[in-house]
Amino acid sequence: MVQQQRGIISGVFSPPAPRSVADTGLNMGLLSDLALKTMYFESYLAGRDLADRMGLPFAGVVASILEFLKREQLCEVRSASGRGGLSEAMYEYVLTARGRENARDALERSQYTGLSPVPLTDYVQSIRVQGLKDVVVNQPHLRKALSHLVFNPKTFEQIGPAVNSGRSIFLFGSPGNGKTSIAEAIGTLLMEGDMYIPYAVEIEGQIIKVFDDVNHRLIKEEGQRNVDARWLKVKRPFIVVGGELTLEGLDLVYDTNNKYYEAPFQMKANGGIFLIDDFGRQQVRPTDLLNRWIVPLEKRVDYLTLHTGRKFEIPFEVLIVFSTNLEPRDLVDEAFLRRIRHKIEVHDPSWEEFAEIFKRVASAKKVPFSEQAFAYIVREHYLKPNRPPRACHARDLLDQIIDIAKYLNVQPVLSKELIDRAAEAYFVEFEEHK
Repeated sequence: MVQQQRGIISGVFSPPAPRSVADTGLNMGLLSDLALKTMYFESYLAGRDLADRMGLPFAGVVASILEFLKREQLCEVRSASGRGGLSEAMYEYVLTARGRENARDALERSQYTGLSPVPLTDYVQSIRVQGLKDVVVNQPHLRKALSHLVFNPKTFEQIGPAVNSGRSIFLFGSPGNGKTSIAEAIGTLLMEGDMYIPYAVEIEGQIIKVFDDVNHRLIKEEGQRNVDARWLKVKRPFIVVGGELTLEGLDLVYDTNNKYYEAPFQMKANGGIFLIDDFGRQQVRPTDLLNRWIVPLEKRVDYLTLHTGRKFEIPFEVLIVFSTNLEPRDLVDEAFLRRIRHKIEVHDPSWEEFAEIFKRVASAKKVPFSEQAFAYIVREHYLKPNRPPRACHARDLLDQIIDIAKYLNVQPVLSKELIDRAAEAYFVEFEEHK
């Protein structure tokens, strides 16, 4: 027997448009308040336009909301809009004096307007179905995604199983060797897939805005007429935070002025990747940050708190990636490392790998590569000062050469003069090898 519950059909998530108020999972009070607030900022509004603003079908849903508002003498029909016959959806509606008063009361409680939210239970089920458990990365896919990077083959073979775990990865090693680039490439690979997320979620009358136009990439759907417009189709999220991360950023952010919530980073990242870059340099102590992750990493659930004190559970279907330049033993204890499924050290490149990186970057920047010049760079600026190569050095040294060449009004080439001036400007005496 096929079981359907507002979009969950035999393990496949598809959010069909609601046909009635009951199908929305929301009560008439919340929907009427949202309609009143939306209409309050307009002189008048056609029924069809109100339906678009609320992300709900007019027939059976918004029509019922407007009927309720008319019965309560909160709005009235102004006229037909003249944009398509005498269809009820084309009628223009205006708030009554009582309706404007009720709208102001609703705005005092919450200034949220926009697409109608979905119930928390629907959100939870959607994430369970659309999690990363069915996302499988194989060797050819990974090789293609990482083809622009050069690193140790052993590291490459560790990345695939780590991604397929859908759990957690701890990337560590010296700075400048591509840890962030690896995480970004994994994110690009996973973003080839898509999923539905709600614009907002409702719990106990409180609204949590989930969609973020900075961190979510919309996919335009053509010809999808029966999809619930409250749900947006997006690429699987890839969210990056760095030293600005605080513990407060991992819980609901309550806007005291507008009186609704912004979802925390890990909730926005559900179904995708959450990269904590430069781990250990956050404004909060690493131990406090790590303690915050113990339950989500072990139980695959997270707990959030409303400003009323009410706690609730959401899925933690996130591939979380910690990336650090610091020594793991200085950041985490053995108990926490045990909870991290995959630990991957990103080593300094070998000389052969460094040469390949240099060739690729020089080609991309249109600087002629010379084996003789590269040998000079290695001998004079790495072997003699006992300086380890880093993957980022090729890019940075070539950028220095290009900058200096522009100043001298000459072609950027790997001449001894330009190489030496670039190295002098780039490397500093307090580098860690000194």
